[in-house]
Amino acid sequence: MLPLDPHVWHKIELVPAIGVGATVAAYVIALRLQRWSGGSAILNPTLVAILFLAFAVKISGLDYADYARSAGVVTFALAPAVVLLAVPLFRQRRLIRDSARIIVGSLALGLPTGILSAIGIAWLLHADRLTILSLAPKSTTAGIAIGISEKIGGAPSLTAVLVIMTGITGAVIGPIATRQLGVSDPRAVGLAMGIASHGIGTARALQISETAGAFAGLGMSLNGIFTAILLPVAANLF
Repeated sequence: MLPLDPHVWHKIELVPAIGVGATVAAYVIALRLQRWSGGSAILNPTLVAILFLAFAVKISGLDYADYARSAGVVTFALAPAVVLLAVPLFRQRRLIRDSARIIVGSLALGLPTGILSAIGIAWLLHADRLTILSLAPKSTTAGIAIGISEKIGGAPSLTAVLVIMTGITGAVIGPIATRQLGVSDPRAVGLAMGIASHGIGTARALQISETAGAFAGLGMSLNGIFTAILLPVAANLF
């Protein structure tokens, strides 16, 4: 840890520029590293930025809660940023309208697979009920997943971590898996990444193409809506 007065760090929350600046700088560096590597999926900017920030917080002795409050502007900006996904959706509206069967089929298969695969593996590994319930909504975006977790009796904090891990994993593995499987249709690639790995996967899909990004955003949205409706009902039944 840095030999600095710990009382100084507690005041960082009063200086948003520090937390926001560190967050933005970490992401810019991570983005340049990925570009330098030729677009390697393994060097996902979100994952690399998280590692950079975790290391910085650790060696500085800064309390994470203080950093989170200082960088609160970034969290606040996420909501309007998500709205921007409507732009590629609007541009691809005709293709989306003509792809109704593909969208319905992908959602009908992807939604239950995302839930059942997670809780099934957890059950086989003898995870407790709290962990299983916290895992169930992991393929939806964080705001929805945390609300679902609270509703069905999971641990919201654990769900938040699992959501981030799911998004990063999908963003890293998704393009590789679809390429290895010979899936080249950007609609299929986008839907798979949006349904399986929500916002982080959608951001990665946008890097592939606007069509993939539009379908990923649509898949993410529909998956979040229907999971929020169906999962609490299913949890109460079983």
